Amino acid sequence: MKNVAPTKTNLLRLRRELTFARLGYELLDQKRNILVIELLNLVDQAVDYQSRVENALTEAYRKLQEAVLSMGKLKVANLSAAVNVDAEIKITQRRVMGVALPVVETQYQEYPPFFSPVGTTFWIDRALSEFKNVLQMMGRLAELKVSIMRLAREVRKTIRKVNALEKIAIPDLEESVSWIQNRLEENERETFVLMKMVKQRLEKESS
Repeated sequence: MKNVAPTKTNLLRLRRELTFARLGYELLDQKRNILVIELLNLVDQAVDYQSRVENALTEAYRKLQEAVLSMGKLKVANLSAAVNVDAEIKITQRRVMGVALPVVETQYQEYPPFFSPVGTTFWIDRALSEFKNVLQMMGRLAELKVSIMRLAREVRKTIRKVNALEKIAIPDLEESVSWIQNRLEENERETFVLMKMVKQRLEKESS
């Protein structure tokens, strides 16, 4: 119960605060639900992408190993030094219920030919393609993991606010409003009884 004077002014003010607190609770509860749905969706995607990245890395290294077996480690190392590919990672943002989430895009600028095809094997080209694909996927996986961390942090904050309103603020305001209403009604009854007694005394004295 709030330590406030039982006046009509305070009653009106606390009623407004109670209405605002209930509205805030509803909005925050909706926000929490939306964030949780988005969070679970991203977690599912991250689990899938983690597996895909691991499989893609395994496949890229397998193709690189095939190239090494076909051409020798020294020649593969020399060819890799001739590869001229610029990778640009662009990070933008999207918002979910006010939470900024990253969007990662990986783009390549290639300057072929990297090397003469004479004396090489197709495994080297496949390995290069696979590693470029892995880099793109790792960017997406990083995007998902950062988004999950940010959403999880916002969900925790929102849950704390919802609980504070539900378990503390709203019950406290309801109790205060009820207490003031009861006191005002009690005062009105006391005033009515007092006025009735005064009226009876005046009538008795005038008779």
